[in-house]
Amino acid sequence: MSSVTTPQSTAPIGDSFATTHWTRVLEACGNSPAAKEALSELCANYYAPVFAFIRRDARDDDAARDLTQEFFSRLLGHSNIDGVDPERGRFRSFLLGAVKHFLADARDREARLKRGGASVIEPLQPETDTTPGLQLADPNIPGPDQLFDRKWALALLDRALAELAAEHKDCGKLEQFDLLKIWLTGNNESADRHEIARELGMNEATLKVVIHRLRRRFREVIKNELRRTLHDPALVNDELQHLLQALL
Repeated sequence: MSSVTTPQSTAPIGDSFATTHWTRVLEACGNSPAAKEALSELCANYYAPVFAFIRRDARDDDAARDLTQEFFSRLLGHSNIDGVDPERGRFRSFLLGAVKHFLADARDREARLKRGGASVIEPLQPETDTTPGLQLADPNIPGPDQLFDRKWALALLDRALAELAAEHKDCGKLEQFDLLKIWLTGNNESADRHEIARELGMNEATLKVVIHRLRRRFREVIKNELRRTLHDPALVNDELQHLLQALL
């Protein structure tokens, strides 16, 4: 019969927060080698939400990719972040504000180029104005901030699942994880507990215990991922609730 043990992290949660990535960036104002490395890793993890946010403004995917690359290059090349309030330091909020500022600058730059420097601009006559009328937003389409947060949450969950898969692989239980991860992703409506328990060589009562432990470990991994992006550990539960809300 299969063991009911599940992989566990050996890193104490309280100790790990002392060297959280965002804390290192904030305390060094983003300028030390360690802070730059931490910021670089955080940025690498959150390419997807930034790309999704920029894509709403860009002409096409290629233009969005170019702008996203430029954004991260500038952010990492000029990583002094003295303006961030450490008491409210969420990397998610900082990154969203930074990309909004970047896009505003990009629009201003494009507008200056279109104006042609010192050339005279001829105003359009009313009869030649081709500007469309009032466009009502589709209420079913999420706004840019909501889209950013959803992509943020999905990226974080993907990393948490990858970490759990690596833990199970290390202790020879990857097949078990592959069968049980549906209870972490909400896709377990059609799951046959009896059949999965039989395949894993355990009874259904034991399977329930294993699923419970797996869910608890998943929550721990998610919270540890969130801690990396926060300066104050007291914000973890608030950030977790924000993540869950973004997934609705």
